[in-house]
Amino acid sequence: MEQKDVPRSCISMEADQEDEFLQTLPRERIWEGTPYLYHFQGFWCPSWAFHGVISFQKHFQARDTDLIIASVPKSGTTWSKALAFAIVNRNRYGFTANPLLTANPHDLVPFLEMDLYLDKNNLPNLEDRSDPRILATHLPYASLPVSIKDSGCRIVYVSRNPFDQLISHWHFLLKRSQEEAGPLVPLEHFFDMYCKGVHSNGPFWDHALGYWNASLENPNKVLFLKYEDMKEDVNLGYLKKLAVFLGFPFSADEERDGVIEQISRLCSFENLKVLQANNTGKMKGGFQKSSLFRKGEVGDWVNYLTPSMAERLKNQVEEKLAGSGLTFKAS
Repeated sequence: MEQKDVPRSCISMEADQEDEFLQTLPRERIWEGTPYLYHFQGFWCPSWAFHGVISFQKHFQARDTDLIIASVPKSGTTWSKALAFAIVNRNRYGFTANPLLTANPHDLVPFLEMDLYLDKNNLPNLEDRSDPRILATHLPYASLPVSIKDSGCRIVYVSRNPFDQLISHWHFLLKRSQEEAGPLVPLEHFFDMYCKGVHSNGPFWDHALGYWNASLENPNKVLFLKYEDMKEDVNLGYLKKLAVFLGFPFSADEERDGVIEQISRLCSFENLKVLQANNTGKMKGGFQKSSLFRKGEVGDWVNYLTPSMAERLKNQVEEKLAGSGLTFKAS
């Protein structure tokens, strides 16, 4: 996938010029009443996050020790953040006093463009954060700041099969609409837009391929994980693999003492879903933290997509990923 740098017009413009620039970009709405998505650098950027994207690209300076969690929305991001935080900080906190018990994973591992760089009036001070800094992004690989690509920092990309990711994203929008008493997004319409690549940080296949190709070119830089595989073998296989990549491998004593299983239980969907920290309050994007947790199942899409819809998406994904070696388990 061709790398795209920040357009020169974005580098030089001030924050108060961004709205004017935004209006020059192609735009679409998922449905009446939802925020506009703007086509920028080959992906669809939510209007409310646009300043954060530009500011992140212009100002972020990566460290070699940084650990970046990347994903397209609704792909297991919250779980991945929790796992990374628990692995890296396991010797700092006991399991009974872990911050994951009292704070949302997104507060502990913040998004760069949708959290830290979102404020137009203040740039974040990231210099005081101790190493390793664990941070997150939904941006495609091609749109990451040059400092991330040129540094020794490591990127964990978590992917999810597009069938479940689509349905999870649709439910997320439904809940947001219900909270705001807005018009509901019909599944058929959202599905059609999704197949056209019009969804937050989409198209899905471009997003996945960008990180997939980067992982093949530099496996020490980018670790490509699949949500479905992690669900099947998180305890012994993927937690160990993730820990090694992050630079915090488990010792033989830790394996014998059940530390891997303890982290798995702490970060499990069932445990995170019932914690008060994940059921109260809103994120910076305005959505309820409780909307981050629905089912977390593999294959739930069969309860929503018709056979013809499933066939259309299957054919489209196969066409877009043809020759890449990237495939997804849909059930």
